[in-house]
This record gives sequence, C-alpha cells and structure tokens, in this order.
Amino acid sequence: MKIFLLLGAINGFLAVAFGAFGAHGLEGKLTEKALATWEKAVTYQMFHTVGLLATGLIMVKTQVASLSWAGWLFFAGIILFSGSLYIYSTSGIKTFAMITPIGGVAFLIGWILLGYAVVKYL
Repeated sequence: MKIFLLLGAINGFLAVAFGAFGAHGLEGKLTEKALATWEKAVTYQMFHTVGLLATGLIMVKTQVASLSWAGWLFFAGIILFSGSLYIYSTSGIKTFAMITPIGGVAFLIGWILLGYAVVKYL
C-alpha cells in the first residue's frame, strides 16, 4: 500500500527535522531530562518509520489485513508515543506523558501483526 510508504517518507523527514531541532533549537532552552525525552521521541519515531516502510514494501507482495493493521498501528503509535513525548518535553504537562504508553502498546501490537503476516503469508 503506497500510503504506508508515503507515511514512512514523511515520518522519516519529520524525525530528522525534529532531531535537528532538538539538538540545535532546544539546546539550552530545555532541561537535560526534557531533552532526553525529546530524543527518545525522535528515536522511536525513526524506528517505527522503518516499520511503516517495511509494511509498505511487504504489501507490494501481499495485501493482508494484518499488514494494514500493523501499518496503521505504527502510525498511531508515532502520533501517540512520540507526539505525546514531544509535547510533554516542551510543556511539562504530565497528562501528555500518560498518553505515551498507549502509543507504546500500538507499537507492540503493530510489530506482532507484522511478524504474524510475515510468517503466515511470505
């Protein structure tokens, strides 16, 4: 599905841009802990960008529902996990940090579904 390849490309771009912004634009403006949180958000966004790209590439060969679910869960996880950490690290509002585990669960389920599809259909 081209959508996951496109989402992967967009998120790859954003992860690099957010990483550079954190390193150059936020340095000295956030605490070390907040910068570490920002960096964790960037890292997880990039890891799951790879998941999105892998999902899209595998879907060129076979289109099964578990792959589609995996792709959407990776994307939702990026929004919820990384997005909440970006907001939390810059605002300090703990409510956003409480959203992060939901994104983590989305990531986990996405990886399970991707693995299932690979074992079952490839």
